[in-house]
Amino acid sequence: MDVAISTQAEVQILTEQAERFITLLAREFESRRQELLARRRERQQQIMLGAMPDFLPETAHVREENWSVAPIPLDLLDRRVEITGPVDRKMIINALNSGANVFMADFEDSNSPTWQNNVEGQLNLRDAVNGTIEFTSPEGKRYEVNPKPAVLMVRPRGWHLNERHFLVDGKPISASLFDFGLFFFHNAARLIEKGTGPYFYLPKMESHLEARLWNDVFLLAQEELGIPRGTIRATVLIETILAAFEMDEILYELREHSAGLNCGRWDYIFSFIKKFRHRADSVLPDRGTVTMERHFLKSYVELLIQTCHRRGIHAMGGMAAQIPIKNDRAANEQALEKVRQDKLREVRAGHDGTWVAHPGLVPIAKEIFDAGMKGANQISNKRTDVRVTAEDLLAVPEGDVTLEGLRRNVEVGLQYLESWLRGQGCVPINNLMEDAATAEICRAQLWQWLAHGARVKNASADISELIREAVQQESAKHSGGKMTTAAKVFEQVATAPDFPEFMTSVAYDYLD
Repeated sequence: MDVAISTQAEVQILTEQAERFITLLAREFESRRQELLARRRERQQQIMLGAMPDFLPETAHVREENWSVAPIPLDLLDRRVEITGPVDRKMIINALNSGANVFMADFEDSNSPTWQNNVEGQLNLRDAVNGTIEFTSPEGKRYEVNPKPAVLMVRPRGWHLNERHFLVDGKPISASLFDFGLFFFHNAARLIEKGTGPYFYLPKMESHLEARLWNDVFLLAQEELGIPRGTIRATVLIETILAAFEMDEILYELREHSAGLNCGRWDYIFSFIKKFRHRADSVLPDRGTVTMERHFLKSYVELLIQTCHRRGIHAMGGMAAQIPIKNDRAANEQALEKVRQDKLREVRAGHDGTWVAHPGLVPIAKEIFDAGMKGANQISNKRTDVRVTAEDLLAVPEGDVTLEGLRRNVEVGLQYLESWLRGQGCVPINNLMEDAATAEICRAQLWQWLAHGARVKNASADISELIREAVQQESAKHSGGKMTTAAKVFEQVATAPDFPEFMTSVAYDYLD
């Protein structure tokens, strides 16, 4: 084990006992994590050789048998509006006070994983759980948590990521185990005392075997700290195309710890591009036209709702990324109408709750769900009308690749990456709150279009030239900060001969 302790946050969070706990988790589960990551690579090779995803024949009995997950804790029965955001101190207070039912504190896509952000984020959450969190702005404005805050959930980073600042036996610890382990160690007992529990969101999984690994982590963690088995509850984000074929199996593996599934739609689109990147018949059109009404996404939503409700648990909707526009009333109303229509779609489909990225959207989302969902949830709506096949989930939407879409991908992806490199993982761009998932779609689409020589509508130049030109123009408009590094990394991941699995993994080497 090798870690340098220097700041007050590190001293309070990385105690000897906490270090011992996360080291135990690492030594117990690191080899299995590596095996599962190798399995991901093997599965990708099989897909590239023509073996398209399908429902697993060996787990048909899990899908066909009648079983349910554990009963829902009382404070998670009603999750109609959840707000998400990074673990910044002021943001935590505002989110807890937002009026949302749940706040998902995020160490993943909306957090730039600098060492300072990660460790201070743990301290901020510990203070929030203890009821001692407060913040005073440079202008002297004081922030503190209201008497009835949102229920807290935490999203650790995915299995594919490392935390390079903490070594176990000379190797970086799993970022998942680092984030989960420290939060659980410091807060599980106190959360139980307060009548709630250690609740989590689990990202980026690709198979039920990865869910099984999480379940075994939970079992050991509870046993080690003397926490009753089944106290942990976790909602899994179905944000990879492969996980969509294993929803029942994922719930089954986590059944005594499950809090349902969530439609992680931006990463789901990214995964679709990534997994089928070699297929000329799987090229997606402009990102802005790949909406939730498209057949493959509508099918994914309906299957998720049906699966969760059959098993007696929540099916959570996706993110509304819009930000209230203060200086343009007409534009603001247009943006809010998009939120209304999206939330109407979700509640009518049978979702039990939804996500927003800004406190200003909580009242709108709550109004829609209050009108369309009279009880605490819609789990009684079993959606027995749904019949989703593999072909439905794999249907490629039609549409054009346009010069505007290409430039928008460069604009958003590059601006986000520059902010991420400066330590900001939740970034307002064009009146939308963007995180790493959007940036990943942006660069993945560019790579896919370039790899297949996509014809760009209303453009005569070669697509490689168009990408390079757009990167140069966008970086010139926003010079300074980390833009030079961002432009280098973004162009690298968008035009590399071999597709980098995650842009953030490449960019991580440039973080403090």
